[in-house]
Amino acid sequence: MILLNPKKHSREYPDERSREIMLKTIEFFENKGKRKLKEDDRERVWYEDFLTFQKENELFYTLLTPPAYGDKDCRWDTWRNCGFNEITSFYGLHYWYTWQVSILGLGPIWMGQNEDAKKKAARLLKRGEVFAFGLSERAHGADIYATEMALTPQADSIYLANGEKYYIGNGNAAEMVSTFGKMAGSGDYVFFVANWRHNNYELVKNVVNSQSYVADFVLRNYPVNEADILSVGQQAWDAALNTVNVGKYNLGWASIGICTHAFYEALNHAADRRLYGMFVTDFPHVKQMFVDAYSRLVAMKLFALRASDYQRAASPEDRRYLLYNPTAKMKVTTQGEEVINLLWDVIAAKGFERDTYFEMAARDIRALPKLEGTVHVNIALIVKFMPNYFFFPQEYPVVPRQDQAAHDSFLFNQGGASGLSKIHFHDYAPVFAAFNLPNVNIFQKQTAHLKEFLAAATPNDDQRRDTDFILTLGEMFTLVVYAQLILENAKIYGVEDDLVDQIFDCFVRDFSKYALQLYSKPSSTARQMDHLLKIIEKPAVDFDRYRRVWENHVFALKGAYEMNE
Repeated sequence: MILLNPKKHSREYPDERSREIMLKTIEFFENKGKRKLKEDDRERVWYEDFLTFQKENELFYTLLTPPAYGDKDCRWDTWRNCGFNEITSFYGLHYWYTWQVSILGLGPIWMGQNEDAKKKAARLLKRGEVFAFGLSERAHGADIYATEMALTPQADSIYLANGEKYYIGNGNAAEMVSTFGKMAGSGDYVFFVANWRHNNYELVKNVVNSQSYVADFVLRNYPVNEADILSVGQQAWDAALNTVNVGKYNLGWASIGICTHAFYEALNHAADRRLYGMFVTDFPHVKQMFVDAYSRLVAMKLFALRASDYQRAASPEDRRYLLYNPTAKMKVTTQGEEVINLLWDVIAAKGFERDTYFEMAARDIRALPKLEGTVHVNIALIVKFMPNYFFFPQEYPVVPRQDQAAHDSFLFNQGGASGLSKIHFHDYAPVFAAFNLPNVNIFQKQTAHLKEFLAAATPNDDQRRDTDFILTLGEMFTLVVYAQLILENAKIYGVEDDLVDQIFDCFVRDFSKYALQLYSKPSSTARQMDHLLKIIEKPAVDFDRYRRVWENHVFALKGAYEMNE
């Protein structure tokens, strides 16, 4: 089964320690129970119990320490980290968040050249500590060009750091806060570490109203010595962007975990509730919403798994993951919102009730497309790859499923963060051609019309500067990339044709929606509108396929999982 079921956790791991970590984590949350989980959420209780659990079991240490600095089972293994992402978010965004921002905080450390800092980080991980990523600022957000944090040189190779960092998860508890700034005078970028316990580190406040601590902190003449500096100049700049490449992919997994738990709860509620003399799940519109929600959720996971394969197989000659990772950040998270919307329309007022998991899910799913770079920032990055993707494919060896027990060392040696226009991709056409399914065939035609639009009605300079226009075009391009990797993984995981075609029923409708939106833009030309009209299609209707998906995949999950009280 593609979806996580903690009561029957069947995900494959190549070693016993990895499986032990996942099962122990599930056990921790199931023993905690939903009542206590929800109580802590309502009261905004700092998750000390989870941090103590991970400390006692050396979870972050095992999962996030490179083998050169840790014990036998230590490695940065994206396959198993994805599993941990999914499990922690399944039980609540806050538990995932403290792990996620530790990943971001460790990025500049493992990517830097400061060996003493790496050894210190490993010791702190062994001790059960968490980490933080001091990048964003109140006035500039994640615009790292404009960072105002400054290091001013003093005598004896000492610097004084002055500036404010804002929206910094774990900023209240991390003894190594990887902080981004500039060297006063030269303007060179720099990463250095700060400790929240220091007197010159002022913890101003928690900027959110939740269990998580998302810090506003100020450094006032904070002393920094050479041992605290992780990287300078181009290396610091690259570390900032490459950490984002590695860490923010995880946002998609948080959406997957949240949606999966919400799906089980919504289905159980609807299937047991009678209205007007029939079960809620007997209403045709309810079946449609559940089938759409399930199809989109399975697609989210298939894409995230496949993107992980390319991330693990990356090399200086193959950086295709730099398209797939922001697609996970943008597309998987926005699809997560769509899944929750569909489920919420089914369970209606039940979704507000304080004792449901869904009440948390409906609130927290909104955060993920908006954390760590908004959707429009990611689309602006994604569209840079569009010409090479459509018009200049390149041959690559086929990448199989990457579930081996291995340290993903390239992630910390990615090199320069520039040169995106030089990245090429394998031809998507054979991937689609391998599936002779009605809705995949329609989607293939829509993709061909989009390519014709780009070649024959190319956006002009004004349109390329018009973010409103480009964002919608970016949605269409992203959908093609998303669909391609889902088909690749449908082969790998043996997903039934019925479910694949039902997923593409959703995608055909989405493609048509975006085409109509672009058609309606003020700047769309008559020639462009003609091409866009060709993209607007109705999915292929197959009532038998739809019934089989409902019976064999969706309704079959009734009662499959319910969290311990």
